[in-house]
Amino acid sequence: MGRGDICDVYCYDEEKVARVQRRLHDEHIAAIVPFFKALADENRAKIVYALCEEGELCVCDLANVIGATVAATSHHLRLLYKQGIVKYRKDGKLAFYSLDDDHIRELLLVALAHQKEGDRRAE
Repeated sequence: MGRGDICDVYCYDEEKVARVQRRLHDEHIAAIVPFFKALADENRAKIVYALCEEGELCVCDLANVIGATVAATSHHLRLLYKQGIVKYRKDGKLAFYSLDDDHIRELLLVALAHQKEGDRRAE
């Protein structure tokens, strides 16, 4: 007796599988995994959301937004910077962060919209 969420028999379309495998290689899917891992942390997601909302914030503001120390926030920001998610500029002794580009904003907003739809379906 099979479950409804899996195939009852094992069979696959070799042409489709080969075509998708080629496309996966061409699209360099593995290269985007670190990007999504960076956003998979709640504090880093909050930082990105705050930057979506405000455009630019200094490290101290972001630390207060997420309720963490400046050192911990700086650690999160370094990781986000390494993944090309945020950029920064120095103004004297202050460092101001913003999103690297609008694609980041779009990804976060789409993910939030998707979550809201799921919440409505669950009601």
